[in-house]
Amino acid sequence: MENSVSSRSLKSRLRRMSDTNLLLIITIVVFIFMYAMAVVFLGSGFLKPQNFFNILNENASLIILSCGMSLVMITGGIDISVGQLTSLVCMSCAVFLDMKGGDVGTSMCIALLIGLAFGVVQGYLVAYLEIQPFIVSLAGLFFAKGMTTIVNATQFNVENQQFVAMKNTRITVPFMGSYNKKGVYIPAYIEIGVIVAIAVVILLFILLRWTRLGRNFYAVGGNAQSARLLGINVKRTKFMAHLLCSLLAAIGGYVYFMHVGSGSPSHADGAEMNAIASSIIGGTMLTGGVGNIVGTFFGVLSLSTIKNIVSSLGLDEAWWTNITVAFMLCLFLLVQSLVLRRKAGAKK
Repeated sequence: MENSVSSRSLKSRLRRMSDTNLLLIITIVVFIFMYAMAVVFLGSGFLKPQNFFNILNENASLIILSCGMSLVMITGGIDISVGQLTSLVCMSCAVFLDMKGGDVGTSMCIALLIGLAFGVVQGYLVAYLEIQPFIVSLAGLFFAKGMTTIVNATQFNVENQQFVAMKNTRITVPFMGSYNKKGVYIPAYIEIGVIVAIAVVILLFILLRWTRLGRNFYAVGGNAQSARLLGINVKRTKFMAHLLCSLLAAIGGYVYFMHVGSGSPSHADGAEMNAIASSIIGGTMLTGGVGNIVGTFFGVLSLSTIKNIVSSLGLDEAWWTNITVAFMLCLFLLVQSLVLRRKAGAKK
């Protein structure tokens, strides 16, 4: 009798739990499981805090891009131009700093202006002219790719002293270091980009959870017609989602630039696909209306962890990583499908 009561209670709690929270919990559990598997099968090196910090250092820009992608996907759209926008920001800032004798502050403004321009144009075309987001962002992808080559067609390292000093800055994390084989203590560190990425996650979490604009994103993605009847300006909401996505792509592009310290037409190649994958793994639904920035953050960590596991197993060929990511995407799409069925069943 008690077992049946507890079972009914558990089912009742699951029904009351929002789709966003349920997918977030699944994402976090999956990340913890995969990291634990990495520790068990690949050695205690994964237990060192610096290994986790290295994941953050290498993926700070992807975290920011994925957060922007999640905003657009929550409204029911998509933006596949963010990878090439990142490349354009890198190349433009690299040329300005290295060939034009510019300063870091102005280069940051250039990056933001590029993101603002893309956001305004793409947001207007999607929201007010009602052109499909995929088509608009596909045009943006090709435009950014062409502009990157026009700015400069070759790869080169930036030697601007002010920029190099900022790039090489390391923030020590107290009490997280480890001893090497010679008994020398190596302090743990993170790059400036990690601080920027964490700040973006926190700010967007607040935006989505406690502001009217954030609630409008979910309402428009859930049902645009119902949102319109509730008095929500659907066009402006979609415009703001695309504007913020492009601005975040510009910020993520500069963070990527600080990490690699160079300009190249091939930079961030395929980053838009990784951003979409991270958002889906993080619990953001392609159909819109469901998503969580914290989940996106763990989605990036999960994606990076599985890539590290595949690489550590000696499967360095690119297709093994692609196959593994494809398997993860199929798994999470299946989970999302089950969540949608759960919602449909709850309405009956």
